[in-house]
Amino acid sequence: MLLPDANCGKTYADDIEEMDLPMTDFSMRRTMMVDTQVRPSDVTKFPIIDAMLSVPRESYVPDEKREAAYVGENVELGSGRVVLEPRTLAKMLDALDIGPDDMVLDLGCGLGYSAAIIARLADFVIAVEEDEAMAADAQAALSQNGTDNVAVIAGPLAQGAAKHGPYDAIMIEGAVEHLPDDLLDQLKDGGRVACLFTDGMLGTARIGHKINGAVVWRYSFNAGAPVLPGFEAHRAFVL
Repeated sequence: MLLPDANCGKTYADDIEEMDLPMTDFSMRRTMMVDTQVRPSDVTKFPIIDAMLSVPRESYVPDEKREAAYVGENVELGSGRVVLEPRTLAKMLDALDIGPDDMVLDLGCGLGYSAAIIARLADFVIAVEEDEAMAADAQAALSQNGTDNVAVIAGPLAQGAAKHGPYDAIMIEGAVEHLPDDLLDQLKDGGRVACLFTDGMLGTARIGHKINGAVVWRYSFNAGAPVLPGFEAHRAFVL
């Protein structure tokens, strides 16, 4: 669903058409994305705004989806995976409050957009992607765009990357029904974790703070995304 402009009821696509902009004017479209989707969602931290204005989102989606890279919705990558809509990603990062000295674990990085954004906020990013081809494409896209503080690892998302931790923050790029304890063990005491919990069609973004070894969760906002592999709820068989 396209997010309407709060002042006139028009969509992002309407604005593009009325301004007679070429659909490939991605720099202008990044500015419009921030002005119509991110700032109105009460995301005002300069590092996040600057990152979303600077990182070419169109470089981290399939070629056939480049024209849809800046719409206000999740962009499908295939195999049930998405690039989170700009509003959702920005609000999760705002709540996660990543600092310049932080080591961040980015789970489900897809083609690398989230890792590219986080890389501009953090010291280093370990990005995990379960699809080996997608992981290779993510590393290539990051390298081509000059992002050198991200390492992309191909492996099961729910296992994280314990040997590179513990982490100051963990970002989960999709919905979860169940969050493995082994993954939360990779978070430093005092660290934060952001993910979308889902129950059926309902999804809520929550931020967890690890305090004295236990993660305390708080509600942040409503959002939705497909459940990531390995994060499905354990369902018992009923005879």
